[in-house]
Amino acid sequence: MIDILRVTNLASGLMSDLQANYLVHDREHITDPSALSRIRAMVGGGDAVIDKKFMALFPALEFISICGVGYDGVDVAAAMARGIKVGHTPGVLNDDVADLALGLMLSIARRLPQADKFVRNSDWVEGPFPLSSKMSGARLGLIGMGRIGQAIAKRALAFDMSIAYTSRHPAQAVSYSYFPSAKALAAQVDYLVVITPGGAATKHLVNADVLAALGPKGYLINVARGSVVDQNALIEALQKKTIAGAALDVFAEEPRVPGELRLAQNTVLTPHIGSATQQTRKAMADLCLANMAAYFEGKPIPALVPECA
Repeated sequence: MIDILRVTNLASGLMSDLQANYLVHDREHITDPSALSRIRAMVGGGDAVIDKKFMALFPALEFISICGVGYDGVDVAAAMARGIKVGHTPGVLNDDVADLALGLMLSIARRLPQADKFVRNSDWVEGPFPLSSKMSGARLGLIGMGRIGQAIAKRALAFDMSIAYTSRHPAQAVSYSYFPSAKALAAQVDYLVVITPGGAATKHLVNADVLAALGPKGYLINVARGSVVDQNALIEALQKKTIAGAALDVFAEEPRVPGELRLAQNTVLTPHIGSATQQTRKAMADLCLANMAAYFEGKPIPALVPECA
């Protein structure tokens, strides 16, 4: 059997399928030094950290399969320099992440978690719930206009929202208004949704200047990566009411979330659940396995990362 290495926790169903087809070693518990020279592939989730130094421990490494659309923890350049292919699982999670983005937008605008708590605590007996913000007809700005960004925009159209975006280059397949920078976009929208890849190129793309441009009536929604937002700047903006609120599915140092965010009344927080439905996680696992099988069978790989395609 082909030796592979699991580098992060994986769903039980995916692990079962891997163990049925490969000899699976565990990153944290590998005890056989000779196995290092036999491992030909690595499998991990979107949180996998596989840098050049770690890859160097495995001279036979040929393929890295990430079960997630994001792969910013993988040093793809180092992998390519060694001829190592990298696969991931885009496309199959578009709907779930887009659905969550709209859910977070509604939740922060209408303060749904706070309203739920208001009823459960019997605060309603003392008087009505404070007024919230209308989302329909508002201005939506998307940082990123890839497949998920387009899926969010499609849903937002049903709310009669106007849509604008920023990205490295104008998207050819859309007619929405394009802005050259996140700051320029933020100044023109009510809801700023972050849906761009993580990594060094986008670290702290949303900084204090962008938040100031978004303004005291604007909301930030992040369903991308925690690294894209300067978390300290965001906390300060929330505390000083520089922005109206934030709805976050991702954080800088997951699963540790600062108390300033957890205790804030103008936030909605979810535990990185963008793709966390049974149906989508199954589809992601299937694509992860298909990438592996195709590579070792010498067939075209369904989903290589763009750099390797």
